[in-house]
Amino acid sequence: MAGKLITLIQLILAVGLIAVIWNSGLVPTKYLVAIIIVLLILFGVTFGLQYVKNKIYIVGIVLSVILSILQAIGIVYMLKADKLMADVGGANYKTDNMIVVVKKDNPASNLMDASMYRFGTQTAVDQENTQTMLDNINKALGREVKVEQYGTVQELANALLEGRVDAAVYNQALDGLITDSIEDYSDKVRVLYHYGIETELEQETADVGEPFNVYISGIDVDGPIATNSRSDVNIIMTVNPNTKKILLTTTPRDYYVQIPDISGEQRDKLTHAGIYGVDASMRTLEQLYGIDISYYARVNFSSLVKIVDTLGGVDVDSDFEFTAGGYQFKKGMNHLDGKQALAFSRERYSFEDGDNQRGKDQEKVLTAILNKAMSPAILSNASALIADVSDSVQTNMTQEEMAKFIKMQLNDGASWTIESQAASGNGDTQACYSSGDQPLYVMWPDEAVVQSISAKMNEILNGN
Repeated sequence: MAGKLITLIQLILAVGLIAVIWNSGLVPTKYLVAIIIVLLILFGVTFGLQYVKNKIYIVGIVLSVILSILQAIGIVYMLKADKLMADVGGANYKTDNMIVVVKKDNPASNLMDASMYRFGTQTAVDQENTQTMLDNINKALGREVKVEQYGTVQELANALLEGRVDAAVYNQALDGLITDSIEDYSDKVRVLYHYGIETELEQETADVGEPFNVYISGIDVDGPIATNSRSDVNIIMTVNPNTKKILLTTTPRDYYVQIPDISGEQRDKLTHAGIYGVDASMRTLEQLYGIDISYYARVNFSSLVKIVDTLGGVDVDSDFEFTAGGYQFKKGMNHLDGKQALAFSRERYSFEDGDNQRGKDQEKVLTAILNKAMSPAILSNASALIADVSDSVQTNMTQEEMAKFIKMQLNDGASWTIESQAASGNGDTQACYSSGDQPLYVMWPDEAVVQSISAKMNEILNGN
């Protein structure tokens, strides 16, 4: 009787596993049918053994227990996969993290302690969010605070450090502009109060079964992945599922471009577009190359370390021998763990071609990750990968779209051809929209290279 009850539990778990696999949309029909047949056969065997009169029925019980455990693990794994795609995918908002900053030795411990302070703001950019933040502060304090305005965020930061204001109000995404001009700024101040302003993003519709572009943005933030921040890595992944071709296009962070709907005719660094949201970065690249970008994926640097380590490391072919981050890289093939891959991706001072070479190296690391992730080896590490990256990756691709793409890859099992290209230009020092009059290093786009890149993207999209 006990043996029959155990096999009944096995059957219930088998039905549950089939249900979660079906609902996930990840597994092709031919594989799902095979799984159903195998599970039914195994149930028939274990259940049939319970009617054998000798001791062999015990083997059936043991086998049934093992199968039940494996099926339960399978259910948990599939539910985790669904949760990851739900957590990572379908992102339809961006967050501006507005902050109140005071000097590190300021005695205030909360916003109420600062009710009589002189607050400073900047007027160069982001005025709407600044006003929303001031309204929030006034509401929280029950009074209208004193405000002094400065032309740029750098001027505001200096006013705070010099004691001309007691607190500074600005978008945390502008921190990078301040630290570029004021040495050790982050060590001299602390955040007293913050307020997240969420803005819904417009969603484009696309079919992952047809060619599409994905913008991959690498950001360096400690907070939520949705928080607006400068984008230090800017890669467009052009994907053609029909020809199984992927084209990776890197654009230098210092590319001197116009940010549509933000900077007008004035130019700015591409990395600064991320201050205004991932959608601003996408529009900038769409305008630059004359393409449509349907999807984005935002990744912070800590997620790169996690992904590479979970994959068991990646093999990257280096163009040069160099040292970075305390690691020595040889010319030729290098097997890199997560921290080594991060150091390899971020280095630019070791190369004559600087940021251009860094972009190429970032493409090499991404290519290595894609090759490893699309190989059968991913299956042994998938559970750990799911657990590690959900808080470090964000995309607007929906759960259903990701499932459809994975299902398509499992169905045909075809290998992909991955190519890469990188934009280039000429270095210069110019004023940027986001930094006011302060001259910064920029790179003027090489128009011939831009046109060539655009043509190659369209070639991949059109199946050539």
